[in-house]
Amino acid sequence: MAHFAEIGDDGMVLRVVVIADEDCLDEDGNHSEAVGKDFCAEVVSSTNEWVQTSYNTRNGKHRNGGTPLRHNFASITKKYDSELDAFYEPNPPYASWTFDESSLEYVAPIARPSEGNYEWDDDAGDWVEVS
Repeated sequence: MAHFAEIGDDGMVLRVVVIADEDCLDEDGNHSEAVGKDFCAEVVSSTNEWVQTSYNTRNGKHRNGGTPLRHNFASITKKYDSELDAFYEPNPPYASWTFDESSLEYVAPIARPSEGNYEWDDDAGDWVEVS
């Protein structure tokens, strides 16, 4: 099965559909993302962009050790950035966190302590130890 995400004008994922692998095959029988995109657009009568995604990809790693596809699996909470060719959460978990393009994640302004159980306190602007 192949998974494709429909992308809105703002880059947000509108939906993810599952199609049969054979609906992604070119005339030579090879997998083709372009063929899959065209199939999705035709089936749902959409002029939006379609991008292939893989549920085996999480946080830039492939579950089975293969090459990750677009950093994360697409979901309606994620945004697709065509320049980065990646799906990621569009909003930081805290107002003070910034987006790191190398990891495609939001990071705190201060590194988390390596030992102990800490949670971020945005009001304090620091990690607070919790029990």
